[in-house]
Amino acid sequence: MTDDPSHPAEKLRTAVVGATGYAGFELVRLLLRHPRLETPLLLARDGNSPAGRLDEHYPELKGQTPLPLEPFSWARLEDGGVRILFLATPHELSRELAPEALARGLRVVDLSGAWRLKDPRNRAVYAFEDQDPASARRWDAEAVYGLPELHRDSVRDAKLVANPGCYATSVILGLAPLARAGLIDRSAGVICDCKSGVSGAGKKPTSKTHFVEVAGNFSAYSVFGHRHTGEILEQTGLAAQELVFTPHLLPIPRGILSTLHVRLQRAVAAESIERLYQEAYAAERFIRLFGSGALPQIQHSLYTNHCDLGFQLSPDGRRLVVISCLDNLMKGAAGQAVQNMNLMCGFDEGAGLQ
Repeated sequence: MTDDPSHPAEKLRTAVVGATGYAGFELVRLLLRHPRLETPLLLARDGNSPAGRLDEHYPELKGQTPLPLEPFSWARLEDGGVRILFLATPHELSRELAPEALARGLRVVDLSGAWRLKDPRNRAVYAFEDQDPASARRWDAEAVYGLPELHRDSVRDAKLVANPGCYATSVILGLAPLARAGLIDRSAGVICDCKSGVSGAGKKPTSKTHFVEVAGNFSAYSVFGHRHTGEILEQTGLAAQELVFTPHLLPIPRGILSTLHVRLQRAVAAESIERLYQEAYAAERFIRLFGSGALPQIQHSLYTNHCDLGFQLSPDGRRLVVISCLDNLMKGAAGQAVQNMNLMCGFDEGAGLQ
């Protein structure tokens, strides 16, 4: 499907599995306002779940379009004329559902980490036990890493898009221009000091995300062991020993701020760094460049699909700090998923995201 002004716009039917989670609900909210989509079909994670409505989980939807939650069924997807399936599901379930969906002719946008990684050493952190290893290997190879600013042409033709992780998106977009220009002094290592709101941990409550533990607190976690590390390595070309990625939990609902510390191969001027980012991202509608010394803040990217980038260069021109901010539920999850769908369907890339 592509935009064609000579023909009436055909509306596309999508489905979401996992709409009751934070990212799933944000995704449904975006799909409902998308001008090229029918009301999405919402399916529970398994066929035994009782029927219900999404407004029972999110009362802010009361009085709007009825959004029934139906038990999962392949027949229901077929009967509903679904063409794009969004999986806002746990990694293991996405690993199970995606190959079957693809075999049935659906295109898939997966918000989990099931298909993001090409290197088996990086993927080992998930410890997947695939029912059909041959099929899994095929889709590991064919899945497209859904970061449009880096892989737009591949996303357009993809059958399976692996939506990037939220931390990974913020770090990769911040480092990519430097990595591609060969400016990073890899012998000095890159330090990614990243902070996220609590919604990044998902909706399922844990002792670490309890209000009493989070409010008035600030903590590091998954040091040298976070699942997004492999994404950063694969997309920037850095080796594991060249990267320190430390995530932290902020006592706020949503948002990410990543502080990226880079030593440069040679002394450069701030104007050169600014020009490098302009060449990489000036045409990107969802990247906002703040320029030298103007540093983004979480509050400015909340509830948008933007990634905000700014930097500060040391007086000697060799040490660079890049600040990258985004909303972990939008550009870090649901917004990016819609951006990818727009590319896959030939819609305007910003449809439903303005």
